[in-house]
Amino acid sequence: MARNKEAVVLVIDVGPSMHSVLPEIEKVCSLLIQKKLVFSRYDEVGFILFGTADTKNELKEEIGGYEHVTVLRNIKVVDEDLVDALQKLPRGSVPGDFLDAIVVGMDMLIKKFGQTNKAKKRLCLITNAVSLIKDPFEGTKEDQVNTIATQMTAQGMKMDCVIVRMKQDWETNRRIMEENDFLMSVFSNKSSSKVVYVESPTSLLGALRTRNISPVTIYRGDFEISAQLKIKVWVYKKTSEEKFPTLKKYSDKAPSTDKFATHEIKVDYEYKSIEDPNKVVPPEQRIKGFQYGPQVVPISSAELEAVKFKPEKSVKLLGFTDASNVMRHYYLKDVNIFIAEPGNKKAILALSALARAMKEMNKVAIVRCVWRQGQGNVVVGVLTPNVSDKDNTPDSFYFNILPFAEDVREFQFPSFSNLPSSMQPNEKQQDAADKLVQMLDLAPPGKQEVLPPDFTPNPVLERYYRYLNLKSKHPDAAVPPLDETLRKITEPDVELLSRNKSIIEELCGSFELKDNPKLKKSARRIKERPSGSDEEREEFNKDADVKAIDSMEYSAKTEVEKVGDVNPVKDFEEMMSRRDNPKWISKAIQGMKNKIFDLVENSCEGDTFHKALQCLVALRKGCILEQEPKQFNDFLCHLSKFCQEKDLRSFCLYLTSHEFTLITKAEAPDSEIPEHEARSFMVKPELDSQNMKSEG
Repeated sequence: MARNKEAVVLVIDVGPSMHSVLPEIEKVCSLLIQKKLVFSRYDEVGFILFGTADTKNELKEEIGGYEHVTVLRNIKVVDEDLVDALQKLPRGSVPGDFLDAIVVGMDMLIKKFGQTNKAKKRLCLITNAVSLIKDPFEGTKEDQVNTIATQMTAQGMKMDCVIVRMKQDWETNRRIMEENDFLMSVFSNKSSSKVVYVESPTSLLGALRTRNISPVTIYRGDFEISAQLKIKVWVYKKTSEEKFPTLKKYSDKAPSTDKFATHEIKVDYEYKSIEDPNKVVPPEQRIKGFQYGPQVVPISSAELEAVKFKPEKSVKLLGFTDASNVMRHYYLKDVNIFIAEPGNKKAILALSALARAMKEMNKVAIVRCVWRQGQGNVVVGVLTPNVSDKDNTPDSFYFNILPFAEDVREFQFPSFSNLPSSMQPNEKQQDAADKLVQMLDLAPPGKQEVLPPDFTPNPVLERYYRYLNLKSKHPDAAVPPLDETLRKITEPDVELLSRNKSIIEELCGSFELKDNPKLKKSARRIKERPSGSDEEREEFNKDADVKAIDSMEYSAKTEVEKVGDVNPVKDFEEMMSRRDNPKWISKAIQGMKNKIFDLVENSCEGDTFHKALQCLVALRKGCILEQEPKQFNDFLCHLSKFCQEKDLRSFCLYLTSHEFTLITKAEAPDSEIPEHEARSFMVKPELDSQNMKSEG
């Protein structure tokens, strides 16, 4: 078995106490296989049910016992048939014994891969653990669990235990539940097992680890405290963004009878000379160019290599500071974790002493990192101590990249206390808002957190994988409605809102809602209150209120109805912002098109080109906001053709120098223009102009 492949045995409790949650378990397990078909299609999966009326496993035939455990599928490479089987789990009729099921799963893995095979082997146990475990023939149940855990460690197996307990499960025998929880804790302490408890279908969806991602170090070397003190460390990624799988282009040109067709599309780029468009420029004759103002500066690869900053691979301590001096919003990118070099006792002891001292003094460390030799950039980050509360887990550090001065964005907002009294809430309004916040608190005191990050999956990805599986079987299938489990992640809890209807009604009754008349942009900005005397502040508030009222009256009286000559951009924006009639959008766009044509056609040696460009920029922005990219793209193509026919190619060159392009699909989903086509449109007028000159 290859290094990156994994063998998983799903061990699922289908006893009577699990019937209510089996539909959610079917979804979770099906999604596990669907993701493996996308990311790890060579992984192998086995499937065991316990709590069934029948018994079907090799241990029963060989040595007896292990009743009510059924091997539904032996360990094989994942396929779509397994997805279908997991979506229709049989319902068992007897209480399940999870210890018997675990032993059967281990036996399957041992017989499949043997003791010498170092493949990744994992058991996934899903149960509510409320059924009584039968006593062993010899010793205690704890002794039996210790024996199983020791064998599991010797075979290099890991186990994920998902304990699903809904409200009705807590009403069963507490003594049995406590005993089973103790046995689970023994597994966790004595082997590489992870036990999680979930109480809702949403948490269940995120509890099962669907992708096995191998940890890869981004740095192995010295953590340099000083020239005399260096600690050997390894650095891993702690978190990273889960993205959509890479989508490939598919060609349907291959004949349907060709079973070996890959349907791949290969894209080749050719670079041609401006002087001779028929001549292809080979790679050795090409050079990179960088935009510098209106011109492009060519820089050869040798020159580029010479000016690169090439620091040495290292991690160096710059100093310590109070944890309060590093704000949480300064953190950039993903989180990394620093651990001492495995097996190096001196490094583990030194790193632990440093982490505990920093924790005790409430300090963090600022470090300079270069992860690889020849890396072109240096990062400065903060190390936060992570003191472990487990004996078998050493202390470590969390690492976050900090911004440089050029990366910081300090946005200055006026204080709420600077608003006039008429715009501040009274006690009744504030109390109503406080009740709403308390009602929607996801982590209320004394209760379990709703939507915990560790158990809440990304609903966009979950929905995508389910639809991908449906589309693979039924190419013409429509997008199904949103699943109820995913709806609880993306929408407010309907039951919670209905129970607290009085709080919502009180909030609505505390505020008078009415249409806000259109204000001028200058009146929408609220100035900072002066820091002078009370009389000056009161005068400021009166002046601000009067200006706002005057602006409202003025804007109400002077509604713009056409794009004028004096300030066409302002007229266009005001017409686009009107919502009293949908006709103003189309009228504004058409008016701006006419104005741009007039400015271009009536220009004298390009004196109106700048104003025409401003109008084009406003039109482009407006069409993106109103989802009308086709109108703008058709107009720009028509304008370009018009300039070619009327000998106004200088305006096309003017647009090219400002990198003005069509609206791409990335900017507006309704656009049909890919990015490369938009770039080529910008170059075409210049090429045509150059060709005309060369022919002349």
